[in-house]
Amino acid sequence: MGEKGIKSKSKSKSGSAAKEHKEQLERLQQKDPEFYRYLQDHGKDLLNFEEEEEGEEEDEVEDDDVDDDADVDVEDAETQSDDEAHEHDMPEEEEEQQEEKPSKNVITTAMVDSWCNSIREDGKLGAVRSLMRAFRTACHYGDDTGNDPSAKFSVMSSSVFNKIMLFTLSEMDRVLRQLMKLPASGGKRETINELTSTKQWKSYNHLLKSYLGNALHVLNQMTDTKMISFTLRRLQYSSVFLAAFPSLLRKYIKVALHFWGTGSGALPVVSFLFLRDLCVRLGSDCLDDCFRGIYKAYVLNCHFVNAVKLQHIQFLANCVIELIRVDLPTAYQHAFVFIRQLAMLLRDALNMKTKESFRKVYEWKFINCLELWTGAVCAYSSDADFKPLAYPLTQIISGVARLVPTARYFPLRLRCIRMLNRIASSTGTFIPVSMLLLDMLEMKELNRPPTGGVGKAVDLRTTLKVSKPILKTRSFQEACVISVVEELAEHLAQWSYSVSFFELSFIPAVRLRSFCKSTKVERFRKEMRQLIRQIEANVEFTNKRRASVTFLPNDHAATTFLEDEKKMGSSPLSKYVATLRQRAQQRNDSMMESSVLVGEKSAVFGSKLDRIPASDEEEDIGDEEGAAAFSSSWLPGGDSSAKLPREEEKEKKKKKKRKMGQEEVVGEDGEDIVEDLVLSSDEDEPLSDSPSTEEDDSEEEQLGTRQPSKKQKPKNLSKKNARRFHANKSKRKRTG
Repeated sequence: MGEKGIKSKSKSKSGSAAKEHKEQLERLQQKDPEFYRYLQDHGKDLLNFEEEEEGEEEDEVEDDDVDDDADVDVEDAETQSDDEAHEHDMPEEEEEQQEEKPSKNVITTAMVDSWCNSIREDGKLGAVRSLMRAFRTACHYGDDTGNDPSAKFSVMSSSVFNKIMLFTLSEMDRVLRQLMKLPASGGKRETINELTSTKQWKSYNHLLKSYLGNALHVLNQMTDTKMISFTLRRLQYSSVFLAAFPSLLRKYIKVALHFWGTGSGALPVVSFLFLRDLCVRLGSDCLDDCFRGIYKAYVLNCHFVNAVKLQHIQFLANCVIELIRVDLPTAYQHAFVFIRQLAMLLRDALNMKTKESFRKVYEWKFINCLELWTGAVCAYSSDADFKPLAYPLTQIISGVARLVPTARYFPLRLRCIRMLNRIASSTGTFIPVSMLLLDMLEMKELNRPPTGGVGKAVDLRTTLKVSKPILKTRSFQEACVISVVEELAEHLAQWSYSVSFFELSFIPAVRLRSFCKSTKVERFRKEMRQLIRQIEANVEFTNKRRASVTFLPNDHAATTFLEDEKKMGSSPLSKYVATLRQRAQQRNDSMMESSVLVGEKSAVFGSKLDRIPASDEEEDIGDEEGAAAFSSSWLPGGDSSAKLPREEEKEKKKKKKRKMGQEEVVGEDGEDIVEDLVLSSDEDEPLSDSPSTEEDDSEEEQLGTRQPSKKQKPKNLSKKNARRFHANKSKRKRTG
C-alpha cells in the first residue's frame, strides 16, 4: 500500500474516533453539565481536538466557502451559551472586573453604521442577519423577555433604536426582494405561491418572517401617530409577502382596522391604503376578513354623532364604499347579509312594538348603517352585481320612517327621506317620497304658532329625536318646514322632465294648498306658495311638449321625453332646487362654524393631511418623514425612561398647576395663611349644575350680595376677623 492509502486509513480512523468521542461528550453534557463546564474552562483541547486532526487545507476550504444558507443565529446562540457557562464559574473579583468593562451586548452607532454600509454597498448576508437581530431587539426592547442573557444584543440607546428602525423599514423590502430574485415592487398572490417552492424561499423566508413579525410587534407598542403612519406606509411595500403567512396576515388586518377606526391625523388614511393594498394583491385570501372587519369597525365608531364627528363618520363610510369596489361580487354577498340583519331588527320592532325593540332601530348605529349602504348602492347602482340591493334597502328605509310617526322623530324621518331621494336619483326608480313629507305637514306641531319661544337653532343632521319643549319652539318648526320644502322639491325635480309630471304632482300640489289655508304662520305660508308656483310652472313646461307627442304612455319613447332639456337642467323646478341647495349649504356651514371647535381637526381628511407618498418615486419624501417621526427618545416597552413629547408637556402643565396651587396656599415664609373673609363676586365662585342654585345665584346677583354657606365659614379665625365676620352678618340681617 502507498502513503496515500495509509493516510486515508489514518484519517478514517481518526474521524471515527472523533465521532465517538464527540458522542461521549454530548452524553456527558446531559448527565453531568457541571463537569462539562469545567472541561470547557480548563480543558478546551479535549473538546476541540478534532480540529487539530483536520488538515490546514480543510480549514482554508471552510473559510473560503462559507455556506450562505446556514443560520447564523444558531451559531451565535452556541457561543453565547459558552460565554454564559464561563461566567457562572468565574471568581467574584473577575466578575466585578467584567462588570466594569462595557458589555458586549450593547449595540452602538458604529455597529449599525457598518451594517448599513455593508448592506448598501456589498449586500452582505452576514450584515443583513446582524441587522435583523438588532431589529428584533429594537422591536422587543423593554419587554419582559427583553433582558434575556442568551440574546446576542440587549442594550441600545434611543438614537440607535431610531437608526435601526428607519434603515430597516426603508431598505429591508428592497434587500429581501433582491435575495429572493423578485421585482423591485408590486407582486400578486400567485407570485408568492410560485416563490414558496424555490430554493431562495427556503433559504431566506426566516428573514422575511422575522421582519414582518417583529414589525407587527412594535406596531402594537407604538403610541406616536407619525411613527405608526411611517411604519405602516413602509410595510405596505412588503404586504404581498403576507400571503405566505396566514396567521400574520390576520393580525395585520386586525391592527390596521384598529388604527383606521381610532387613529387621528393621517393614520386612518394610511391604514386604509394598507388594507386596500392587501385586498388588491392577495384577493380571496383576505377579502372576507377585510369586508367583515371594516364593517364591524365602522359600526363601533358610529354610535354617537355630533357636528364634528359627522365628518369622521362620513370619511369611514367613504372608505368602506371604496373597499367594496375591489371585488363587487364578493362584497354583494357580505352586503346582503348585513342588510338582512337590519331588516330583522326592523321586523322585530314592527312585531313586538316594545320600547327596547324600537330603541334598537331608532339609534345612530342603525341609521348610520342605512346611510352606509345607501351610499354603496348609489355608488354602484349601474353595476349589475350591486343594483339588486336597492329594493330591499328602500323597503327597510321606508319602514323605519313610518315606525313611530310622531313629531319628536321628524329629524329621523327627514334623514330617511334624504336616503330615499338619493337612491331614486341614482337608480332612476320612482319612490313615493311625497306622502312621507306631506303627512308631516298635517301634524298639529307644524300647524299651530310656536308657544316655546324662538329657541336655539336645531341641526337636523345631528339629531334623531327632539324633546317636547323643543317641539314648541319657532326654530324647530322653521327647520322642519324648510326641510320638507327642500326634500319635496328634490323629489319632484327628479321627475320634472317626465311626461307624467302633471299626474305625479297633482296630489302634492292639492295638499300643499290645503296646508297654506290651514296654517296660521305667515312664514310657512310664504314658503309653500313659492313651491306651489314652481310646481305649476313646471306643469306648464311639460304640458307644452306633451301636447305634441304621438307615443303611448307604455311606449319606450316616453323615456326620452325632454332628454335634451334634462341634460341642460332647464326646468323651473331644477333651477329652484339649485337655489335651495345653496341656501341649505350656507345654513350647514353657519352651524358648523358655531359648533364646538374642540377636536375639530381630528376629523379633517383631505389637503390638510400629512402628505402620503403615492408611488416609489416619492421614497425620498417618505425617508424625510421617517427621519422626522423617528427622532424622539421613545423606546418600546413599559420600562423605558424616555417619554413622548405630549406626555412631557402634560407633566409640565401638571407641575405648573401644582406650583400655582402651592403659591396660592403657602405664603412667603412657607406657613399656611388664613385670609380675611371677603364676600367674593359670582365670578370667583364655582358654578353649580343644579337649577336651584342657578336661580339662587341670579337672585343674589340682583341683590348685589351673597351669603356664604355654613360649609364656607372659616373655622380658625382670629378675634379681629371673627368680629368683622359677625358685623357683616348682622348688617346683612338688617338690610335683608
